[in-house]
Amino acid sequence: MTESEDPRRDEGTGKNITRRRFILGVIAGGAAVSAASYRFLAPHGHRSSGAGERLITLNVNGKPRRVEVMKQETLAYTLRYKLGLTGTKLGCDRAECGACTVLLDNVTHYSCSVLTNTVRGKQVTTIEGLAEPGGKLHPVQQAVVDNQGFQCAFCMSGFMMAAVGYLKQNPNPTRAELAQGISGNLCRCQDYNKILDSFMRGAEYLRKGVPAAGAARRA
Repeated sequence: MTESEDPRRDEGTGKNITRRRFILGVIAGGAAVSAASYRFLAPHGHRSSGAGERLITLNVNGKPRRVEVMKQETLAYTLRYKLGLTGTKLGCDRAECGACTVLLDNVTHYSCSVLTNTVRGKQVTTIEGLAEPGGKLHPVQQAVVDNQGFQCAFCMSGFMMAAVGYLKQNPNPTRAELAQGISGNLCRCQDYNKILDSFMRGAEYLRKGVPAAGAARRA
């Protein structure tokens, strides 16, 4: 049966209700709803004034940052989508993989399970804040470069933050102690031996200083 032959009619409007028209209507309606949701939820979109946002100041990597946040907003979301600090990765988004690890007052936390409103007055450190202002890498970062410690590196920033936080408490760990200290982080590539090699060297760099360029690779 062709579209024009379809006997179904909308008695209220007098127009033919064909299968094609029905499907097009559903698609158009879905697109409108999706667009409206994007405007409300998109990281860089403009939310309505009734969305419950509040302007607060955070201390991130040693600098005050003014940002509008919602009461249910996580720190990981704020760092990535409001402040542009994308080194904080979102993996599982439920405090299991450790990719979003940051330091709060030098203590490691999963930022995906911390509400942004709760960290006001605390020192937030992300992977972007480890290097010195002049660009010199943190000893743990340099050790990872020297040892080529990761494969795909998606989990790298979370692992580094976990290692830096642990080494602040135990600067001279055994390999087993360091493995336990970063055990809250997961590597999808299963490259744990290289990761531990890198962080053990990072601990050495913290104690003895980073050697001259190339010396670590020759050792």
